Amino acid sequence: MSNNAEKRDILVTSALPYATAPLHLGHILEHTQTDIWVRYQRLIGNNCTYVCADDAHGTPIMLKAEELNKEPEDLIEEIYANHVNTFNLYNINHDNFHTTHSEENRTLSERIFNALNEKGLIEIRTIEQLYDTSRNMFLSDRYVKGSCPKCFAEDQYGDNCEVCSATYDAIELIDPFSVLSNTSPVIKESEHLFFKLSELKQEIVEWLKNSKIQNPVQNKLSEWLDEDLKDWDISRDSPYFGFEIPGHKDKFFYVWLDAPIGYLASHINYLNKQNSNEFEKFWNPDSNSEIYHFIGKDIMYFHTLFFPVMLSNANFKKPSGVFVHGFLTLDGEKMSKSRGNFISADDFVSVLDPEYLRYYFASKLSTGVDDIDLNLEDLKQKVNADLVNKLVNIASRSANFLNKHFKNTLAKEVEDLDLINDFVHKSEDIFHHYENLELNKAMREIMSLADKANQYIDKMEPWKLIKDEKNLELVHQICSTSLNLYRILMIMIEPVTPKLAEKSFTFLNEKPSWKCIKKPLLGHKINKFKPLLTRIEDEQINQLVELKNV
Repeated sequence: MSNNAEKRDILVTSALPYATAPLHLGHILEHTQTDIWVRYQRLIGNNCTYVCADDAHGTPIMLKAEELNKEPEDLIEEIYANHVNTFNLYNINHDNFHTTHSEENRTLSERIFNALNEKGLIEIRTIEQLYDTSRNMFLSDRYVKGSCPKCFAEDQYGDNCEVCSATYDAIELIDPFSVLSNTSPVIKESEHLFFKLSELKQEIVEWLKNSKIQNPVQNKLSEWLDEDLKDWDISRDSPYFGFEIPGHKDKFFYVWLDAPIGYLASHINYLNKQNSNEFEKFWNPDSNSEIYHFIGKDIMYFHTLFFPVMLSNANFKKPSGVFVHGFLTLDGEKMSKSRGNFISADDFVSVLDPEYLRYYFASKLSTGVDDIDLNLEDLKQKVNADLVNKLVNIASRSANFLNKHFKNTLAKEVEDLDLINDFVHKSEDIFHHYENLELNKAMREIMSLADKANQYIDKMEPWKLIKDEKNLELVHQICSTSLNLYRILMIMIEPVTPKLAEKSFTFLNEKPSWKCIKKPLLGHKINKFKPLLTRIEDEQINQLVELKNV
């Protein structure tokens, strides 16, 4: 982005974590990817707002509260506090983190439902559902398991298959059983409300043509769109923890209706805190603002088919794009508490600096939707080699000379301006990778430049030159060159490692800015250098291995 480019108004969201348990590292992967992109947008001067919320409705919350002998409202409040604290530990910089169990969300959900109803897009039908006779309740999708009716994969939930990503009705499962009682459910009739998605297929196709969605996701969506779209059941029977549907006693909005509306609710909650009336600026159908959702591949059906046309037919702006990532695996295997292959986000940060994980994720994330593996030994090797031995090493190798011989002040001229300008030129490519979510390419190029900076210091050998007093000014300029190279690298990597950048710019006595990247620091007073980062030790990796096996 050039400094003369027009400032963009961007609203960004991550998928809503569910309010029944603390966060796991899969949540951190997604929110880190989102946070990096948001920080990049802000660094280059765009107006970028990042909102999210807890997904606080549904049968699982009701049953979890019952298990703990708590009211659902008390449970979601406790989980909310835990989630906010954990995101803060990982430097996830939401502008607003709200909850779907809010008046803003209730009002917006009812507004959207009424608008769809007025357009004739809501229909009441009598359907057959799975009913647990031992618990005396209809079974929501999460509480029914069986074999996928499309690919026949076993142990799949009642709404979508984690193997082939197909969606279906729970009643279509092969050999279904109740997760709550481990009994075979019976089929029972009930009246439900449906959103007529089948009538909006052409609108969905047109939106997909004009939105930012990765090619692999577009290909998968094309497969779904080749088939007839099914109308969407947006209601659930009592007992259920959620919003009751106006005019329909004992019927509640299905969590997948009010959960994505939670993005709008969190945004309006944020704007109200700011005494801002800019909601229409972002959500009006004719708005020039950009709206992007970051999600996992397991929920792309809801975000790319249901949600956009639900918004547009209620007179709201459709998203500008949806960015989809794969699942997070741990040491090559699916994360699972029962299989002893799971690390909670809170446990990880109790052992290692979250900056390490942010960098590791960035080095793996691309525009693909393949699963991303967190290999603990690889994490140690990559962080030690890249962040410690390459990047931070540039500052530590130069700072001691400036402290000892030059009163912590940079020279008025640099020794190699061409090299500095080369780094500045390469920054355009790196920021292009950020924009396109090719974070792995950005990290590779940053570390390649870090190699060049270290090679420059090795070639110039200031530790030898300093032995002859006549070389003092040359050493001064060499160290000033290397610290300017470090400064450029830290501006470029700041979205990934914000705390490391903060400490680095405290040392450099400057605030990071994209606008000043082209102008080297000359004759500038810096602060005394303090260690910025420590190596990951084998003992710490062993601690994490022990935690994942608990």
